Amino acid sequence: MNVKQIGVAALLCTLVGMTAGGAEVSGVDPTTLKLIKLLVDQGVLTQEKADVLLHEAEKPEASDVADKPKPGVVRVPYVPETIKNEMREQIKQDVLAQAKTERWGDPGTLPEWLDRIQWDGDIRLRLEKDIFPTGNSASTPNYQAINSAGGIAKAGANTFVNDSVDRERFRLRARLGMLAKVNDELEAGFRLSTGNTTDPLSPNQTLGNSFTRNSFVLDRAYLRYDPKPWLTLWGGRMPSPWFGTDLVWNENLNLDGVATVFKPRLTDHLTGFATLGWFPVQEVELSSSDKYLTGAQLGLDWKASVNHSIKVGLAYYDYHHIHGQRNDINSTLLDYTAPQFVQKGNSMFDIRNDGGATNLFALAPDFKELNLTASWDMAAFDPVHAVLTGDFVKNIGFDRQEILQRTGLDIEPKTRGYEMKLAVGMPVMKKHADWQFITAYKYLERDAVLDAFTDSDFHLGGTDTKGWILGGSYGLGANTWLTLRWLSANEIDGPPLAIDVLQVDLNARF
Repeated sequence: MNVKQIGVAALLCTLVGMTAGGAEVSGVDPTTLKLIKLLVDQGVLTQEKADVLLHEAEKPEASDVADKPKPGVVRVPYVPETIKNEMREQIKQDVLAQAKTERWGDPGTLPEWLDRIQWDGDIRLRLEKDIFPTGNSASTPNYQAINSAGGIAKAGANTFVNDSVDRERFRLRARLGMLAKVNDELEAGFRLSTGNTTDPLSPNQTLGNSFTRNSFVLDRAYLRYDPKPWLTLWGGRMPSPWFGTDLVWNENLNLDGVATVFKPRLTDHLTGFATLGWFPVQEVELSSSDKYLTGAQLGLDWKASVNHSIKVGLAYYDYHHIHGQRNDINSTLLDYTAPQFVQKGNSMFDIRNDGGATNLFALAPDFKELNLTASWDMAAFDPVHAVLTGDFVKNIGFDRQEILQRTGLDIEPKTRGYEMKLAVGMPVMKKHADWQFITAYKYLERDAVLDAFTDSDFHLGGTDTKGWILGGSYGLGANTWLTLRWLSANEIDGPPLAIDVLQVDLNARF
């Protein structure tokens, strides 16, 4: 309150606190008249109530007539109880309104911009057991380790992927995100996560490294602009804008680049969506052949009824300059055509040309992926949902003759993949006793998708794999749940490689 308002409130409190028994009046005192006029001018007292107050003040009490005023006594009028109650209520409402506006009760009077920021995060503790049945061939190359070491000879024991020694790991994933509302149309998102800068997929940190500290990396940093309800523009390091499954895109993968999403409402129950995106994969300083991804997706989201919804999307993902090129003799000029990150499965060839002294492997085919995804959400027993999802992908960029001319290798096309998944239960774990059960079958041929960005858990990552996934979740409390998954996978065409993975997760979200 300002000084003027405080003064008026104090005079008013003095006035309404007095009783008729303590008043000695003979007419209306000039000071009282001034006070009443001031209260009317300040809007604390209406003119109608002021007239009633003056009328009452002019009525002398019997005791007042008999008792002559003494020198120095201040004459004040009698205020009826109804008027005092109304004046008290008016003061209360005025003070509460000003307190809300000026945030009197906020500790430290926090700045307004804090109201526009939201925080969220999660922590996951995972016990994982990787099991390798007998019969594996011990001959699946570990191209990531070979390229990182500088050749097969330098990779040593890491030349081939582990396919015989069972492994148990205790792992941690922690993420902290912030969403800032810049204005009504623009928001900024940031997220930090465990992980490292050499693996774009896994945010897991394997514990058991002599208690050394874990790293925290920038997982997301983007601007999202919504100028219209049906239009969204993204830019920066963002969550995947595509409607799809982990057949093509790892669930932990975030993309660098820009994207535009249109969502026109076609009817009361039908919404369309169209997504366009451009994403740099690898910037090459001394070449104009930067690697990048362009993509487009069209789809429909149909709310068939209160209990049924169907969503369908058809996408095309085109990787540019992604295949490898062989160096001239004893040259390293084309080394940049080797990928910075791979898992396993894709067809590779050695792009070094130095008589076998060193090795550097790159992708043999191109990747232009046609992807059809559909989901059917049945909520007849809400909050329990049954969601059936199907996903199909085909690499239409595989050119057998072009690969033969460029690499000298005649590679048979293995370019299809599909996944069927059924999830029954609560779509999101929120409270105690929430539950969900999933079962899925996955089939992903060697060159159907870029193995670098597909699921990293099934078959311990990559392509050339098929098998089953079984899992379930149970809510332990608010935003806390337990998840159990069993992933059993085998190779399709490559060297024998069977891998079973057991994961037990304790999840907490805030």
